[in-house]
Amino acid sequence: MIKIGLHGYGNIARGVECAVKQNDDMVVSCVFTRRDPGAVKTISGAPVYRTDDILNHKDDVDVLIMCGGSATDLPEQTPAMAKYFNVVDSFDTHKKIPEHFANVDAAAKESGKIGIISVGWDPGMFSLNRLYGSCILKDGADYTFWGKGVSQGHSDAIRRVDGVIDARQYTIPVEEALDAVRSGSQPELTTREKHTRECFVVAEEGADLKRIENDIVTMKNYFDEYDTTVHFISQEELDRDHKGIPHGGFVIRTGKTGQNLEHNNVIEYSLKLDSNPEFTSCVIVAYARAAYRLNKEGLSGCKTVFDIAPAYLSDKSGEELRKAML
Repeated sequence: MIKIGLHGYGNIARGVECAVKQNDDMVVSCVFTRRDPGAVKTISGAPVYRTDDILNHKDDVDVLIMCGGSATDLPEQTPAMAKYFNVVDSFDTHKKIPEHFANVDAAAKESGKIGIISVGWDPGMFSLNRLYGSCILKDGADYTFWGKGVSQGHSDAIRRVDGVIDARQYTIPVEEALDAVRSGSQPELTTREKHTRECFVVAEEGADLKRIENDIVTMKNYFDEYDTTVHFISQEELDRDHKGIPHGGFVIRTGKTGQNLEHNNVIEYSLKLDSNPEFTSCVIVAYARAAYRLNKEGLSGCKTVFDIAPAYLSDKSGEELRKAML
C-alpha cells in the first residue's frame, strides 16, 4: 500500500481522501495541519498531527500531497518538504512554474526524492493536451478556455487581500471567441478577449471597498490582464448562491494538413466538472502513484506531467493496459 500524507486540510485534502478510497493500492496514512489537530475531523479517519511535528512521521509517508494554495503556501512549502518527502502539488500560477520547478528540483535532488509539481487539470491534463496537439498539428494554433467555473487559486488569492473575509471567483469564456476558434479560422486573441472574470466578495465591516476592488483588479498574474467585475455581497448570500465549486473548459488545437495545407483540422479536449477540487484531487492521486514508482526506481528531482509516461499513473500492469486500452 502506498502511504499518502496530506499537508494541509482543505478542499483539496478532502478530495484526495475521497479519491484514495477509489484506489486499492493506497491509503491516507496521516494529515498535517497548522490548526489544532483535535479540531480536525478527517473523512478517512487518518490521524492528524501538527505540521511542526511532520519530521517525526517520515516513516509513515511514501508520498506527501501538498494541499495549500498557490499564492503563498506552495512556493514555500513544496521545496521545504521535498527535502524530506516525495511530494506532489497543484501549483497553478502558470508564469511562475519555471521558478517553482527550479526550487523543488534543487531540494528533491539533494534529498534523493521525487517532486511532481503543477498537477491537476490546468496546469496538468490541459497541459498534456496542448502538448499533444502542437506535436500532431504542426501548422496550427493552440487555444485554452476555462469555465464557466470557480477558480480555487484565484478565489484563494482574493481571500488573501486585506479586508476580505471570503470570496468566489468565476472564470467565464467569451462565447464569440470560442466560436471563432472552433471555426478553424485561427483568430489572434488577447488574454482579455478570451475570458472575463467575475468576483463575489465578502468584506470586513467598515473595510475600504474601493481599495479592495482595486487590489483585486490590478493583481498581477491573476486579474490585471482581464476585464474583472467585483461584487460585494454578504456571507449569507455567498453561502447560499455560491457554495459549489464547479469548473471546466476546453483545449483546442486547430491546424492545416495536406500538400498545400488545404485541409482544416480541429482537436478539442473538454472538461465539465461538478467539483473542481475533487477532480483535481483525482489527478493528483494518480501522479502520487507515479511519484512513488519513480522514486522506487531510483529517480530524483522535480518532474511535471510532461515527464511521466501514462502507464506510471495506472494501477494496472503493462500487459493489462495493452490488452484493454491500446
